Amino acid sequence: MADGVVHTPVRHDSADRHVSGRALYIDDIPEPRDLLHVVLGMSERAHARIVSMDLTAVRAAPGVVDVVCASDIPGTNDVSPVAGDDPLFAGELVQYVGQSLFAVATETRDQALAASKLAEVVYEDLPTVLTIAQARATGSVIEPAQTMRLGDASGAIARAPHILKGRLAIGGQDHFYLEGQIALATPREDGDVHIWSSTQHPTEVQHNVARVLGVRDHAVTVEIRRMGGAFGGKESQPALFAAVAALIAVRTGRPAKVRVDRDDDMVMTGKRHDFETGWSVGFDDDGKLTGAAFDLASRCGYSADLSMAINDRAMFHSDNAYALPTAQIVSHRFRTHTVSNTAFRGFGGPQGMMGIERAMDAMALHLGKDPLDVRKANLYGPAGVQTPYGQTVDDSPALALIEQLEASSDYRARRAAILAWNAENRWLKRGIALTPVKFGISFTATHLNQAGALVHVYTDGSVMLNHGGTEMGQGLYVKVAQVVAGVFGLDLDRVKITATATDKVPNTSATAASSGSDLNGMAALDAAMQIRDRLVEVAARELGVAEGQVVFAGNTVRGGDKALTFAELAKKAWFSRVSLSAAGYYRTPKIHYDRASHQGRPFLYYAWGAAVSEVIIDALTGENRCLRTDILHDCGKSLNPAIDLGQIEGGFVQGMGWLTTEELVFDDRGVLKTHAPSTYKIPTASDRPPVLNIDFWHEPNAEPTIHRSKAVGEPPLMLAISVFSALTQAVAAAGDNRVMPDLDAPATPERILMAVDDVRRRAGLA
Repeated sequence: MADGVVHTPVRHDSADRHVSGRALYIDDIPEPRDLLHVVLGMSERAHARIVSMDLTAVRAAPGVVDVVCASDIPGTNDVSPVAGDDPLFAGELVQYVGQSLFAVATETRDQALAASKLAEVVYEDLPTVLTIAQARATGSVIEPAQTMRLGDASGAIARAPHILKGRLAIGGQDHFYLEGQIALATPREDGDVHIWSSTQHPTEVQHNVARVLGVRDHAVTVEIRRMGGAFGGKESQPALFAAVAALIAVRTGRPAKVRVDRDDDMVMTGKRHDFETGWSVGFDDDGKLTGAAFDLASRCGYSADLSMAINDRAMFHSDNAYALPTAQIVSHRFRTHTVSNTAFRGFGGPQGMMGIERAMDAMALHLGKDPLDVRKANLYGPAGVQTPYGQTVDDSPALALIEQLEASSDYRARRAAILAWNAENRWLKRGIALTPVKFGISFTATHLNQAGALVHVYTDGSVMLNHGGTEMGQGLYVKVAQVVAGVFGLDLDRVKITATATDKVPNTSATAASSGSDLNGMAALDAAMQIRDRLVEVAARELGVAEGQVVFAGNTVRGGDKALTFAELAKKAWFSRVSLSAAGYYRTPKIHYDRASHQGRPFLYYAWGAAVSEVIIDALTGENRCLRTDILHDCGKSLNPAIDLGQIEGGFVQGMGWLTTEELVFDDRGVLKTHAPSTYKIPTASDRPPVLNIDFWHEPNAEPTIHRSKAVGEPPLMLAISVFSALTQAVAAAGDNRVMPDLDAPATPERILMAVDDVRRRAGLA
């Protein structure tokens, strides 16, 4: 089978439309006649009983057509992904500031905004639990603490020549997608409804809307052509907005649109989980670990959402790229009266890695060694080594990859120059760090590792492609189209990419867990190969050759010295009554996991990478800058190097924002104070390191993935830990490298300044 355009750097299928503004998002779809605009009324309390809610003034406001609350739901008041604990509208109890209480539908959006402010709600305030510390003190959890063990970690640590321990606070992160949450619902015959939803998980939206409406799933169709970003924030969160739009549409018989303002979006929707990590390690004089123990505590918010799986993945990645001889990982999942935290790029993995990387820096400072040498001493090697959850790592390229990056980035000479520079400069300090990434690829919930696709070949030789994956700017659609074009030997423009819809490919998993190309690419390959096999029989007969001699390439089908255009073959197949349509399916092999014992093989394979980052800080102000980053990342045999390069760069910069500038601040009433770009600082183009070198680790995937590629959506985000580690080293230099800084994330200028003052005081330099 010819690969065709697979493995070549093809631009994003919508690139021209993106930059010209012609790409249609849901708010760009021409508004249907009689469209209603819907706005949600939100709770002003973090935890309270609703004594009364008078919506009389709301109903009487100009332009109001319908008002709905919990008592108006015909089905089940629940839009949760798993646990049944996310009401569409609060009933008697509110559990976070911003929780939806009601919705108002009007002729214009301005009317809806005005009417939504007229509700008279009387609350009886209840005790609030807002922080991890408060939840720990009150025992407020979404499930009991979970534990993974590998050997006797506590004994190994106690017997070690050196013992260190510490704590690290890790902040959350808002998704800050460019396109906010939005849904457009249109009523159809027999009570059916069609919904345009900006969602990574159309099937979950379909199921939740059907449950709210009290109808069967087949009565609800969810469609999405593209999202303006998602990053996990449109996995479970869009169901609420889609359900509100659908409820109004079905009740009124008119189309309804919910488009949430940026401020309300940030207040109402979940974030990356903030963590507090306690760590302790035992190690020898060479920095080789004998044991490691981690105590992970996360703020989950008011409901379960996806927190159980997210916290599980944090446990899976507490080893990062290091072979732990013994380990104990305890995970606490705390319930608080804040918005329910949710999926975010990395899905708990980034938080899990932070503890071991802080430990590596602390061990190096304690021993007076280069942190890179301590890291290299503990890496997984090529021989089979067991993780704390029982999966064997037997193909680690970590050492070879890191040594290649170490050489290409001139790490040793630059580190020596930085040490010398720091000795000569009192107030400006620099740091450099090389950190690795090992990220497991597959949904850790085994049943989600499946996908479907639908491929049609038309008699003019054009191809229509549909699958269950969603496009959020990451280039999934073009990658899967490349796969299908390669099967038929066609130019890419012969393959039409169509919007994901639940009435075409049913029962899909979310486009998440970095598995979009792995799953949907293989499903599309299966569908295309079914058609191709049928076409081979026709071609062999028409060309008078054996089936093994038939070759698809260059929009032509050849056999011996004869040829047909692909269009001619398609037409001959149709006249021969050969089906030119197929549904494909794929499920990930080899994986299994027992959550009760936290043992198994949750991942088909690992994606590896490493980054070297150099930073500078001003010890008088805390201001800082990343000066240069060099990245070497493992994409296997990349399906599309241009797309993957963009994912690596974007993931790294987003991770850098999480660890340096993006700070979520809740006040003592549970109100999010950083709910706009004026107060919440995502990285901009000027924050990109002036020097950013990115290269691929050119080794095919050892597992039989789609064309031996590897996932690239999430792993690059964790390359940004190199920036945080380098900042930590720069702060340590301000204390003459005598003490380990207590620098939490995000490392804002304020935190860096406080950490500098602290290390200088503890080092006796203040």
